[in-house]
Amino acid sequence: MDFSLNTLPAREIIPGFQGKLVHGKEMSLVFWDVTPGSEVPQHHHKNEQIMHVIEGRFEFTLNGKTREYGPGDIVLIPAHTPHSGKALTACKLMDIFSPAREEYR
Repeated sequence: MDFSLNTLPAREIIPGFQGKLVHGKEMSLVFWDVTPGSEVPQHHHKNEQIMHVIEGRFEFTLNGKTREYGPGDIVLIPAHTPHSGKALTACKLMDIFSPAREEYR
């Protein structure tokens, strides 16, 4: 199976976060377009997550520690670890989840 970001439909999963999603049996991949000022409230989930900042500046809090991330930065988020974030500018982010984020299907 193959996909193109040019034809994948976007869904607003969280206000200000438009996601293009690809799901396999055991993992999910999401390409986000994020409007400035949009926030992901603190949460945690059973999924291990890898976040990659493609464009923009994103403030991210992981387990109580806050940092600002930019293009090329990658963050590993262990399962069940509290995290939150805020787009300081318009952002393009990529998230990988394992196991798949069933609630995003």
